[in-house]
Amino acid sequence: MEQLIIQEELSGKRLDQLVSLLFPSLTRAHAQKLIKEGAVLVNEKPRKPAYAVMTGELLTVELPEPEELEVLPEDIPLDILYEDSDVILVNKPKGMVVHPAAGHASGTLVNALLYHCKDSLSGINGILRPGIVHRIDKDTTGVIIACKNDRAHQCIAAQLKEHSITRQYLALAQGVIREDEGTVDAPLGRDPENRKKMKSGLPGGKHAVTHFRVLDRFSAASYISCRLETGRTHQIRVHLASLGHPLLGDTVYGSQKNPYHLEGQCLHAAVLGFRHPADGRYLEFAAPLPDYFEELLCKLRKKA
Repeated sequence: MEQLIIQEELSGKRLDQLVSLLFPSLTRAHAQKLIKEGAVLVNEKPRKPAYAVMTGELLTVELPEPEELEVLPEDIPLDILYEDSDVILVNKPKGMVVHPAAGHASGTLVNALLYHCKDSLSGINGILRPGIVHRIDKDTTGVIIACKNDRAHQCIAAQLKEHSITRQYLALAQGVIREDEGTVDAPLGRDPENRKKMKSGLPGGKHAVTHFRVLDRFSAASYISCRLETGRTHQIRVHLASLGHPLLGDTVYGSQKNPYHLEGQCLHAAVLGFRHPADGRYLEFAAPLPDYFEELLCKLRKKA
């Protein structure tokens, strides 16, 4: 059971909206179901989903027990960039979730890796995330590394922690970025008004640094390269939006309008470089731009 006092900035919100904001694992529909079942109380009384909460009220939420997910191998084709006995690097397609979670029990990268690698995946991150040492968003394409044993996992995780891994992204941002290059150094944390989003510049947020360079400019968009110094959730998307240049297709941090009919943000993990866990040699791998990205670049260049 979870209890909290409604703060002033949340006053006036619908009860169902508030519950889904405070508990990111719950959809709005799921929140409404819990409210109707009496699992959500305001000042120890049941309310309707449309009830507007007020400052100082006590919210009580009885969260359902999480369902145990069974992660099964699935014969899903993988675009493998490199593989040996320690690591495997994959060019992840748009729309693929990295690991199983509520609402995504199958069709993930983990399901595909379990089929391809059999029992040869690290177990440090538990049964839902075998081999997974870092993530990229569902609609972000490009290079991701997975580890085949715990020694490799610990080595790559240490490199991520010390920011020694090379991670270069390519993106299309809304508007014309005037600076040729720049750095966004702003902490990131959960948006207090929408727990499913991240927000830049929050006190107490995690240190986050993104370096960017403009590769090309169009009439209403910019083609940029981004280098991550840290790897926070939605980092590039939030940092670019904070500059007033959200990524094209990103309806979470940018405009709800989607003139190019993109399925999520136009963001590609182009390069990943690391020291190999076995012998320390530096390896670097690149994933080509996906077709949709290339086609959009062509359209923008024709309009420029």
